[in-house]
Amino acid sequence: MQFPSNLKYTKDHEWISIEGNTATVGITEFAQRELGDIVYVDIPSVGKALNMNDIFGSVEAVKTVSDLYLPLSGTVTEVNAALEANPELLNQAPYEGGWMVKMNLSNLDEAAELLDAAAYQALVGA
Repeated sequence: MQFPSNLKYTKDHEWISIEGNTATVGITEFAQRELGDIVYVDIPSVGKALNMNDIFGSVEAVKTVSDLYLPLSGTVTEVNAALEANPELLNQAPYEGGWMVKMNLSNLDEAAELLDAAAYQALVGA
């Protein structure tokens, strides 16, 4: 299982890549393995300003639906359009083609509350 060291992680199994005031968000490899085959992604949050830990969408797997929580406060600027036709990208490439949203961050100080790769790996017991 991969835990890229350039990313930050949440206890809810989202990852975030931060570059200045812009970020890319997705779900972790651990999360997609736990969910199983993902069949639908619903992210109706483009243009919305949301707070850290707010729900920004959901993913539906064969046996369950799971909410997605925003790792940091900001405005969702883009949704990965490829997920609409190919939700399985979340299973196949959770850290590359399976990214979910891009956003403009409004409070970079919140990043101190996120987990680094080692802490996340310890959390999931891998």
